[in-house]
Amino acid sequence: MNKLVLNLLLISAFGLVLFGCKKGDDPAPQKTPEELAIEDLAGSSSTTWTVAGGGTVTRDNRSETNIYANFELTFAANQNSKTYNTVNGGDLFDGSGNWNFVGTDVSKFILAGTRPASGPEISFTRSGSDLILTFTIVAPGSGEKITPPNGAIAGNYRFALKRKP
Repeated sequence: MNKLVLNLLLISAFGLVLFGCKKGDDPAPQKTPEELAIEDLAGSSSTTWTVAGGGTVTRDNRSETNIYANFELTFAANQNSKTYNTVNGGDLFDGSGNWNFVGTDVSKFILAGTRPASGPEISFTRSGSDLILTFTIVAPGSGEKITPPNGAIAGNYRFALKRKP
């Protein structure tokens, strides 16, 4: 009888050790709001957004899609930098540069560069394969010089972009 009890205790102890030591599925660490926002824009390393395939561009609620029909914006990010490249950005966008969030607000970013879209805060929303950018280009004061002529690209912009396959 003692052997039977001893064997049952050993089997029970072995079972507890076996199941107690089983490495459970540790939950993945939660991502920060900034990490999630970077993924929205750049995916895991880079993502290209385009007007082609159903995107639209408006300025002051008037369509300018034809001007930017071949526009592409690629966001890239890694631990060291956040960069962007554009194709067919016209007089509005630089060809490339860096981008950063506006302080702690991860729903807005700023592009670095010299063209008018560089500098203003750009708000973004993402839903599936759609990315919407909204920003305002302010007409320069009368003493400032800008190419193209004053106010030629000033306005409230809305770029509704599609993720490029």
